[in-house]
Amino acid sequence: MYFAYILISLKDGRYYYGSTSNIDKRIIHHNSGKVKSTKNRKPLKLHYKEIFDTKKEAENRERYFKTIDGYIWLKQNKII
Repeated sequence: MYFAYILISLKDGRYYYGSTSNIDKRIIHHNSGKVKSTKNRKPLKLHYKEIFDTKKEAENRERYFKTIDGYIWLKQNKII
């Protein structure tokens, strides 16, 4: 099982998009400062997740979230 996820920073309200096979462990890494891109934005909270059967599907969904079409989809569906 793999996840595409969105975290929200409780410090600045910005979003972080990622994918992982262990979402609980990954959030702990983000909040402990072990992830370079979020270390100054802690604390972070899980805002949204989708579950996939393969790593490739989760990574593709993460990439989609980072595109303008993905941004529009997230806004239209009131996810962000």
